[in-house]
Amino acid sequence: MVAVLAFAGIAVALMQTLVIPLVPQLPRLLNASAGDAAWAITVTLLAGAVATPVTGRLGDMYGKRRMLLLSLALLVAGSVVCAFSDSLLPMIAGRTLQGLAAGVIPLGISIMRDELPAGRLGSATALMSASLGVGGALGLPAVAFLAERIDWHMLFWAAAGMGALAAVLVVAFVRESPVRTGGRFDVVGAAGLSTVLFCLLLAISKGADWGWTSGTTTGLIAVAAVVLVLWTRWERRAPRPLVDLHATTRRQVLLTNAASAVFGFAMFAMSLVLPQVLQLPEATGYGLGASMVTVGLVMGPSGLVMMAMAPVSAAVSRTKGPKVTLMTGALVVAAGYGMSIVMMSALWHLVLVSAVVGGGIGLAYGAMPALIMAAVPVSETAAANSLNTLMRAIGTSVSSAVAGVVLARMTQQFGPVPVPSQNGFRTVMAIGAAAALIALALASCLPRHTPAASRDRHETEPEAARVGTGD
Repeated sequence: MVAVLAFAGIAVALMQTLVIPLVPQLPRLLNASAGDAAWAITVTLLAGAVATPVTGRLGDMYGKRRMLLLSLALLVAGSVVCAFSDSLLPMIAGRTLQGLAAGVIPLGISIMRDELPAGRLGSATALMSASLGVGGALGLPAVAFLAERIDWHMLFWAAAGMGALAAVLVVAFVRESPVRTGGRFDVVGAAGLSTVLFCLLLAISKGADWGWTSGTTTGLIAVAAVVLVLWTRWERRAPRPLVDLHATTRRQVLLTNAASAVFGFAMFAMSLVLPQVLQLPEATGYGLGASMVTVGLVMGPSGLVMMAMAPVSAAVSRTKGPKVTLMTGALVVAAGYGMSIVMMSALWHLVLVSAVVGGGIGLAYGAMPALIMAAVPVSETAAANSLNTLMRAIGTSVSSAVAGVVLARMTQQFGPVPVPSQNGFRTVMAIGAAAALIALALASCLPRHTPAASRDRHETEPEAARVGTGD
């Protein structure tokens, strides 16, 4: 079951990585402008942000396995639509369907909490949580290699095949959890939160293109702020809210989600900087002139390290508590970014940096679900984990926007074309290090936990044995 759920998470992560090697060619492949072609990436982010909290709540109410299979079906459908696409609109439609599958990882973690014994839960959820990074890092070199040698449509057929295989395996090896909340789905709350996320993330994603002070950008942010206030009032009064704000504002949940958002910011800085440094021409004085396949091979070890750190993360959480694990992960990520500021001139430098940062991410991502699940009832696991995943996604989106602004302003001329300067790249990495240290500070404020190893070994009730550690 653990292997199947992790494979499903990797399939979703691979879907998100799929278009990266195609980004420079998308305008030509889709007969669209560069700005319009960028929607093939933006809509996946928006759809994932909207779908994640909704599928989490629906999973708690109607069955996590059921919603997991629905998400995988959307992944397959979206991949097939993209595989048949030769123009922009079908590609956007397919990428939207793919983005709706983003809830697979929090749903998988929630199924594990319901089904696994306490002794197996930590390492399993750490692996599932890290699958997002593992799928991206390991899939990038393979996708880049194939994109250079085969018809690009085959990449989406491969994604459809992986999604279908994951669905078959889920049917065969994962049983439906009996834990349900019941009640009616909060349609008004879902619509309100979707509006907030859509407006906010659209403004963040397209703000650099539209102008940060343009009427469109400021208008979207204003709408998001107003709807957020109204949505908060509704959720506090709703009998079955989409998001339990009372649980969300508990110290442990609030600080973990805040740390997750900052950590998502820190994590993405590496993905934005290293590929550009690797691919810029050597004539710039700091670029390494590498191919996309080489970029994938340099980034790949970070995925392997994330996977290797999953059991380490579980072991540290079991003996020292997930708070210590999260703090350690943040410190390792900060160290990796600190190294990159002075080690950016050779391939092995960047391999080492990506591996160190990947190790810190693997540690931290394993601790986050443990902290969330220790503070919420079993019946709200999927919704709480989905919200935590959403916070990471918001942090990643903000990171992309901030890095884009920095690199656009810190440039140097390379022939007739301005390119990001080496100091610009170093500044982004320094910001990533600072974000990791902020996550460390937030994690240090979490309540102290009793290591799981010292808990009563004979606890068998779900609330005692599966929640893990407590205050």
